[in-house]
Amino acid sequence: MPAMTRPSQSAEDYLERIHELIEAKGYARVADIAASLKVRAASVTVMVQKLSRAGYVEYEKYRGLILTDKGRGVARDIQNRHATLSRFFSLFGLDAATQGEDIEGIEHHLSPATLEMLSDLAGYFEKNPATLRAFQKTRARKRSRS
Repeated sequence: MPAMTRPSQSAEDYLERIHELIEAKGYARVADIAASLKVRAASVTVMVQKLSRAGYVEYEKYRGLILTDKGRGVARDIQNRHATLSRFFSLFGLDAATQGEDIEGIEHHLSPATLEMLSDLAGYFEKNPATLRAFQKTRARKRSRS
């Protein structure tokens, strides 16, 4: 099987979770990853082997998994995408559960250009709260007529 060049959506989810576990607990074990992703440990093992062959993770005895620089870079990119989308959606009052579902559904599919545009738009609304309020009023009127 050839090594991954760009991680798949599933691989990105694993890298993101491994990074989160390492940040929270100082380590990431197969059992922890399986529990947090609600998958079988065998599935985690298969993905970890793929990630290892592609140079994203290394296994260290007694420490569990560690991210390589390459893996850390991907994980940070994913976290940045997630944070940008959360920042954007929060401006419009979307609840956390809706945001979480929507972000998981789209974060792997946005181009860097689209993500940058959403970040810029969020910044614009943050610097221009009157414009954001005008948008929200227009939207509320539209919904009340429906």
